[in-house]
Amino acid sequence: MTRPGYLLSAWPWRSIGYLVTGALTGAAALVAIVILAAVGGILAVVLVGLPLLFCITLAGLPVARVERLRLRLVDLEPVPDQHRLPAAPGLWAWLMTRLRERTTWRELGYALLFAGLLWPVDVLVLTVALLFPVSMTATPLLMATVGDGHEAKVLKQWTVTSWPAAFGIAVLGLVLIGLCAYVLGVAAGARAALTRLLIASHEGDLGVRVVELARSRVRLVDAFEAERRRIERDLHDGAQQRLVALTMTLGLARLDAPPGPLADQLAKAHDEAGKALAELRELIHGIHPQVLADYGLQAAVADAADRCVIPVDLSLELPGRLPQAVEAAAYFVVCEALANVDKHSGAHRAEVGGGHHDGRLFLEIRDDGRGGADAGSGSGLTGLADRVSVLDGRLALSSPPGGPTLLRVEIPCELTEPYV
Repeated sequence: MTRPGYLLSAWPWRSIGYLVTGALTGAAALVAIVILAAVGGILAVVLVGLPLLFCITLAGLPVARVERLRLRLVDLEPVPDQHRLPAAPGLWAWLMTRLRERTTWRELGYALLFAGLLWPVDVLVLTVALLFPVSMTATPLLMATVGDGHEAKVLKQWTVTSWPAAFGIAVLGLVLIGLCAYVLGVAAGARAALTRLLIASHEGDLGVRVVELARSRVRLVDAFEAERRRIERDLHDGAQQRLVALTMTLGLARLDAPPGPLADQLAKAHDEAGKALAELRELIHGIHPQVLADYGLQAAVADAADRCVIPVDLSLELPGRLPQAVEAAAYFVVCEALANVDKHSGAHRAEVGGGHHDGRLFLEIRDDGRGGADAGSGSGLTGLADRVSVLDGRLALSSPPGGPTLLRVEIPCELTEPYV
């Protein structure tokens, strides 16, 4: 509205269209609510109020849907539908989902306010800001047709008997039309802001986006872990088996070959194939160890502790299996922490402990090294923190110079099945 070309743009017409459709929609909503209440009240005598509740719930939903469509006339920002999808198919599941939503009752309140108060305000604004100036502008036409050139009524209140006065009022009407175009824009903008506040507030939209972001993050984690398991399975069943067959073939050829350069080359090829097979097995184990998939986190951490270069004391007690994403994240946190202890800490001994209490997995990795580890220095600890945060977990590091170092991890989760 602050731009010079506002009066010549489409926005005044869009404002008029928004207010006109608001008046028509509000009147229709009033009639529909009265009919629904009457039908629901009649049926409630037999079915103990449930139809009335159902009808009241229905009242706000279509009104809100129409209002979201009407907002496109004066609001360039899309208005999202904040309703959740039902957890199960069927009318009853849909109704229960809608009754439990705050959005449903907010839309119902808006529908009642719209049908009882807002649409008469739209009519009043249109009458004052549109019909009155247009009537004044049409004074010469009324004087020439209705008054036979002698007189005309202005707004049904004042009588005009001369042509100069009629044209003067018409000019005043044109000026008022220009001014009232801004009035209509302000009124339409205020109505649109109120509508958005009641049926599609930014706070509610932000909450929906946060929930969807959390769900999408969980889906990404699950997809990532599924892809890791697929790669591990393909390598284990495909490339590893081919390397095993190649190693066996080279070994047999080495035994059959007579002593000489050919036997030496076969021996070298056999050794290289064995090294490649060992590296591939280590790679497969790093992608997703089979012991983690088969026996769970406790057994996988025990295996990682056995393979660590420095001695590791294990005091991890878990009563059962955890979600796959949690087990994978916890396992790789332990592996990365033990690798850091081996490479950077100069420790002589480490300890891995923890358990599951109050719906949370707790892990603690200690070492007696030199300390001084910094999670913000771009080390692997940043990646561990990101991996844990994806599962709404927390990672805390205590590593004063001179040691000891303590890495503590908490991940909210529930047990999926007890250990047999």
